Amino acid sequence: MKNFSLEGKVAVITGAGSGLGYATARRFHDAGAMVTMADINENTTAAAEEIGCFFVRTDVSKEADVENLMKTASEHYGPLDIVINNAGIICGEELLENADAATYESLFHVNVMGAVFGIKYGQKYMRDGGIILNTASNSANGDYAGYGPYIMSKISVVGITKVAAIELAPRNIRVNCICPNTIDTPMAYAEGCETELQVMGIQTPLGRMCKPEEAAALFHFLAADDCRYITGEDIYIDGGLKAGPANQMIEAILKSLQ
Repeated sequence: MKNFSLEGKVAVITGAGSGLGYATARRFHDAGAMVTMADINENTTAAAEEIGCFFVRTDVSKEADVENLMKTASEHYGPLDIVINNAGIICGEELLENADAATYESLFHVNVMGAVFGIKYGQKYMRDGGIILNTASNSANGDYAGYGPYIMSKISVVGITKVAAIELAPRNIRVNCICPNTIDTPMAYAEGCETELQVMGIQTPLGRMCKPEEAAALFHFLAADDCRYITGEDIYIDGGLKAGPANQMIEAILKSLQ
């Protein structure tokens, strides 16, 4: 559709080396955008070359890195139209009684400050009428025991999204976040959390994890000109999980109690 074309748009995507970020970079490039892929992993250079994108190595927890990313991308392609703050990390199960400050700080610096820095410097190098998109999580509902550090970080991303939407509205810059359930990416199989994350995916009414391409499609929808009146929103893409757990999961639990 013409109004969902990204032809000539300048986009920056963090965490673009794999998973959702990679799928989004490929989709946006195919839709006509000029994409700068950012990732802490130097191997992303090969992925960027394969797609036909520009790559800037970036540690989103470092303010200077993020400023350099936005400045370099704008110098390479021109003023930014789209910034997607997608880079993030996860942790294994950690009950509050065993809360480790280092774990909380690590997730805060990457997941929260990465988005804050992305907004701060993204808007600085962005033309009026642009859009900033953040990756939050359906766990921003706060209803998963044992994942306090991750939930804290993603609730914060939702909050900062809404603040930014209000602050940047005078420039007609929209700010939204997506809240996916478990995405079927390498991070979902990380040591220490693979079983729990896969179960979270299976318990959705649709009975599976979200595919990276499906979440990338939501980013594309929100970035399109036809969505210019949507801002300050946290939009769930969770296979129906927010509506309630899958019937098959409830049936299994009830059977175990008999």
